[in-house]
Order: sequence, then structure tokens, then C-alpha cells
Amino acid sequence: MADDIARAFHVPKTPFTTRPTLQGTFGMVSSTHWLASQCAMAVLEDGGNAFDAAVAAGFVLHVVEPHLNGPAGEVPILLAPAGGAVRVLCGQGPAPAGATAAHYRSLGLDLVPGTGPLAAAVPGAFDAWMLLLRDHGTKPLADVLKYAIGYAEDGHPPVERVGETVEGVRALFESEWHSSAEVYLPGGRAPCPGRLLRNPALARTWRRLLEESASTRASVNGDGRVRQIEAARRVWREGFVAEALVAQAHRPTLDTSGEHHTGTLAAADLAGWSATYEDPVTYDWNGWTVCKAGGWSQGPAFLQQLALLPDELPPYGSAEYVHLLVEGCKLAMADREAWYGDAAQVPLAELLSDDYNAARRALVGAEASYELRPGSPGGRPPRIAREALRARGSDTDVRAVGAGEPTVAANGATRGDTCHLDVVDRWGNMVAATPSGGWLQSNPVVPELGFPLGTRLQMAWLEEGLPNTLTPGRRPRTTLSPTLALRDGVPVLAFGTPGGDQQDQWQLHFFLAVALGAGERGGLGLQSAIDAPNWHNDAFPSSFYPRATRPGSVTVEARADGEVVAGLRRRGHRVTVGGAWSEGRLCAVARDPGTGILSAAANPRGMQGYAVGR
Repeated sequence: MADDIARAFHVPKTPFTTRPTLQGTFGMVSSTHWLASQCAMAVLEDGGNAFDAAVAAGFVLHVVEPHLNGPAGEVPILLAPAGGAVRVLCGQGPAPAGATAAHYRSLGLDLVPGTGPLAAAVPGAFDAWMLLLRDHGTKPLADVLKYAIGYAEDGHPPVERVGETVEGVRALFESEWHSSAEVYLPGGRAPCPGRLLRNPALARTWRRLLEESASTRASVNGDGRVRQIEAARRVWREGFVAEALVAQAHRPTLDTSGEHHTGTLAAADLAGWSATYEDPVTYDWNGWTVCKAGGWSQGPAFLQQLALLPDELPPYGSAEYVHLLVEGCKLAMADREAWYGDAAQVPLAELLSDDYNAARRALVGAEASYELRPGSPGGRPPRIAREALRARGSDTDVRAVGAGEPTVAANGATRGDTCHLDVVDRWGNMVAATPSGGWLQSNPVVPELGFPLGTRLQMAWLEEGLPNTLTPGRRPRTTLSPTLALRDGVPVLAFGTPGGDQQDQWQLHFFLAVALGAGERGGLGLQSAIDAPNWHNDAFPSSFYPRATRPGSVTVEARADGEVVAGLRRRGHRVTVGGAWSEGRLCAVARDPGTGILSAAANPRGMQGYAVGR
């Protein structure tokens, strides 16, 4: 496999890696935090499968990465049961019944605020984790929740980024969001390494949920296990959790508009929604079948970027190679802006068709493009939100107002965003999940629960008639984009990354590095593909408040070859050289179905991500 990578990339047979690609036969986990990875591995060691492990890791991530995700956020999950079909489990909640674009415009708003209850969709993460455990797991609910309860109750040593995030919103917490200050500024001190961070309110929430749901449980096995999970879902949707979430949504809250607003989330919204299963969108490329969530996510933009590639690629990592990928990304993201969303049918068949992409590919020239150029699938004219076009050229840094997910600022500096986890077990079950939303900086902590509402509605537009118009009962288009890839119809690779609009840029570079050098089976060389210098562009409307665009932009890591930077600038790209380790947060696991060998790798950037396994 190393020989295949060397031939494909014209690099030495021992390319630089920060750590080894892990290999074994029992189980592998990769996530954006070492505690989540190890807790998932503990579940595997205790006889659980990949789905049990993923649920345990997901709830631990809510505790140890509260600046990146929370229980009232959202999570798309791609799962591949051993011998079964790949499915998408959608944990993206829709807009509440009262969240009409007209209502928001009546408040004098042109955009959905980046923080506060007006931006809160129906929370989706908790119910998605419950469905995954109910339908594909084997463990009782208490067995997978105990790790998160322990870290919330007894404390955990926080990573530096948690404290940095809290310091960035300290003034807001102290002056307005007092319930958040109680959790994250106890005694006026922000979390810091070397001192345990506790969230006793969150621990009490999970203990009470277990107690109330256990009253319907006949036994810990069989139907009793399922009944308890169903009871926990009811407690979340109709019991004390729902009551507290709705009460919080109707407390006037200062948001990024500079005004105090109440939200639209109602009891009926929570009671009437459930996470759902659906088929993935797929694309076949060079012997691989890549699976993504549908057009309510940005996932198909990854597939479009594959469809736009020519038969022959320039040398890996060259300026010509980066130019080709960046320009293809711009075309795919322009189509995302014009056609993706849940408020209208997305013409994915045309967007991924050979004829359509052959015509689009012809638009890629020798120079960097500065225009947003959506296509016309089926001859239909594209529509771009007026606010998206007005936001061109802004370099606004939204860290101070806490809008959340974008990972790399205009100046190349990093900021927090979301999480990711992948698991594969010895039976061949595989899962990739990207939990996000409900950040500590998104909304005030619900005092009774210990976590905040999310802000995913900021991704919808207030202009009528767009695929991503804010619409009651419809999902805001999400950037969250986990991936599963198959060879010969068999799942072999699960991967993903935090990063907002950058997710399907960083993932494409990683996937090409693995796929082009992977030979027949795939899965090795994961760590070197993650460690390779990466890049992104912002030459399309951001999905996040204040929805800025930076035409012609490319941000590259300082480790990139100087000739590559110079070559991009000669082609007209506005190149920003960011930190040496600033682009990408990738996680990946793999399975070779021929040998049963499992592999895993994790991102070294930010010094949080870890893979474990044996």
C-alpha cells in the first residue's frame, strides 16, 4: 500500500506523518477529542458494537467539547451495518412552526441572527443518538451515558480552546447570559487546563432522564432496552427537558443583531419531530462509491467536486493540482448556494450527471475565477439570495459575537467549530458522525439542563422562494458532512472533519490522497493523507452569520511549498498563508474486507484529535 501511495503522489515511500496509522483487527475509533475516542473504545472492549461506541462518544463530546457541540444541536450520521446497506440518519431538526421568514422580517431583520433563540431549530442530536442506539446498538442506555455523566459530574481537564472561547464571550456572559456564566465562569474564572471543569446540571439532567425512563423498563435486555430508549425519547420531547427548552426559547435574549429577541420553539415542535432514516446520495468515481447525506446538507457538493475532475489529474500537491480543486470547489459551492436546501426539490440527478459536469468543467480556466457561477440544471435559471450577493468582500471575524462554526478566519487564524467521530468494529459495522450546534457560545445555558439551544437556523435565508428559505417544518441547509466510501460495494472507509464550509474541501483533498494511492482495497496511508498540507477557499457565500464572501481567496498552510503559493498567485488567486497546522480536523477509520485489518488515523492540528484501537 505504501508503494501505491508513493507512485500516485510522486513522494518518498515513507511520507511525513505526525503519528502512525493505527492497525488492528478488534476495533478502531477516531474522534476530535481523546476522551471521546477512549470512551468509545471502552464500549467496544465491553462487548459493544460500533454503534454503541459512537453513541457513548457522542455524549462525551457534548461534555468535553461544549464550545463545539451540545445535546440540543444536530448530527448527521452515516452508518453501514455489517452486510447491510449504507443509511443516513438525519439528526438535523427543522424550523419550528412559528419560524417564518415573514416573522423575522417583521422584526426588522435581513438575516437570521447568529446567536440567540431566534436561530434555534428543533434540537436534533439527542433523538438521532437514541435511534442509532435503539435500532443498531446492543447496550442499555445507562451503559453508554455513564461516561458523559462521569465527566460532567466529576469533572474533566478542559482543552485550552474551551477557555479561549469562554474568554471571547466573557462580557456577554457576565452582563447578559448569566446562566452560562454560572457553568463556564465559576468564581469569575474561565476553564483552563490543570483545573477540572464540571457541569453538575448536565449530569443531573442525564440522571433524571435515566430515572424517569427506567420506570418503564422490564429488563435491561431485549424489549426492555428498547422501551427505556423510547421512554427517554418521550422525556426529551414531552417531559421536563422539553419544558425547559421551550421556556428558554421564550426568554428575551441578546443576540448578534444587538437586540433582545424571543424564539419560536414550541412544545408541539418538540413533540412532533423525530430523527429519520434516508438513503444516501452516492457517486461512483475510479472504483469507489462515495456516500453522502442529501441536498439538505452540503454533502453532495463533495460528490460534485469529484464529478468535475478530469480523467487525468495534475501532479498531487502541485499549484496546478490545487488550482484545479479550488476552481472545481467554487463551481460546486455556487450550485450549493443556488440549488441546495430543504424548502424545494434539489435536482441532484442533473447536478451529478456527466453531461452537466462536462459543461461545468469547461468553465475552469488557467486563471482564478472571481465570480459566483451557479449552473442551470435542466435549463432552470439559478437563484442566489440578494443578501449573499451583498455580502461580497467582507472579512468580518465573528469570534467576538460567538456565531460559531467557521473554522478559519479571513486572516488564517483558527477558531472553534464542531466535532467528528468514526468507528469500525471487528464485525465490520462502520459509522461516521459529525455532531455540532448547541455551542456554549450559541445561546444561554438552560439553567435546568446545563446546555444551550442551537443556532442552525442562521444558515437559512429570509428571502422567499429559495431552496434554503427559512420555512417551518423544513431543515436549514447544514454544512455538516460525514462520509462513507465503498469499494466493490463494500464499506471500507469512514471519515469527516469539523470546519463549516471547509468540510467538503478538506475532505476532498484527504480522499483523493487515499483513493489515488490505495490500490485495490483502500484504508492504509490514512495518517499521511490527514497530515498533508491542506487549504480552503471562501469564494462563495458563507453559511454562517454574517454570510460573507471573499472572491478569489485561497488560504493555505504555511507548510505548503513556496512554489505552490507562487504558482497560485501567478494564476490570480488571493493567497493567504495561514498557520503551519491550521487547515483540517480530519478523522478516519478503514477496514480491508479481504484481510479484516482495521485502520485509524486522527488529526494532529489543535492537539485534540486521537485515534485508538487494537
